[in-house]
Amino acid sequence: MIMGRAAAASGSRAPFAVERDAALAELELAWTDGGYHGFSAEGGIWAAISSAGEVLTGATLDALAKVIRANWQAMQ
Repeated sequence: MIMGRAAAASGSRAPFAVERDAALAELELAWTDGGYHGFSAEGGIWAAISSAGEVLTGATLDALAKVIRANWQAMQ
């Protein structure tokens, strides 16, 4: 119980929580040169727009990254 109070007092986050703004910035760094832009994360949906205008989505950051990689591979 003491650990629970200490964690609550320190403002610690869930162990697998993603810092949304930092993750979006990293996606931009990684994929802008590959032709992807318009990265967002709203309402539990992560999204990016391809250079062809396709809207790619995933329920998590990792899911979106997989969709982008698959799309990029298909375009090569």
